[in-house]
Amino acid sequence: RDKQVKLFGFWPNPYVFKVIWAPRIKGVEYDYNPVHKKIPVLVILEFIDEAWKDRGDRILPEDPYERAMACFWVRFLQDKLSPPIWKWFTTQGQEQEDAHEAAIEQLLVLEKELDGKRFFAGEKIGFVDLSLGPLSYVIPMYEEITGVKMIAGEKLPSLSAWMGNFLSSPVVKDHLPPLDKLRLRLQTIREAFLNGKVK
Repeated sequence: RDKQVKLFGFWPNPYVFKVIWAPRIKGVEYDYNPVHKKIPVLVILEFIDEAWKDRGDRILPEDPYERAMACFWVRFLQDKLSPPIWKWFTTQGQEQEDAHEAAIEQLLVLEKELDGKRFFAGEKIGFVDLSLGPLSYVIPMYEEITGVKMIAGEKLPSLSAWMGNFLSSPVVKDHLPPLDKLRLRLQTIREAFLNGKVK
């Protein structure tokens, strides 16, 4: 069954990497074929977890309540956290300051949920960690490009530690996008937004 697994994705897209990491948790070999299409990440992660439930660690909790809570936090990331972070990165002045404040407010909610745990799922990477994962390398790039700090260790110690834990995990560390190339792409995107070429 493993030989049939092919992942299709576009390297700068953070959603692709959520899916690239999941088979590694399950110990499933795959071929990666980069393309530029929309990716139904949550459905794919659930499929990977169910298709290989007898292999590797579970991505989603088996307990119905814990599973529902994991899905809740993933929606929180998509609906409440991602928009202000993106706005902070693609604006300047007062608009950027307001977005930064809104993002910090949501990050503090996550900080409280993480509460000193190694990962959101406990000691192992799970559904919420995979969903939040790309921010572990994107936010430091956003900070560098904008010159504005988002995740300060003293204000968000659990999230700061989580980022280090996530990036140093064997599942993740050897399977990241080319970061220098991504940084250049992000700089170009920010400049396009600031120059009014993109809305």
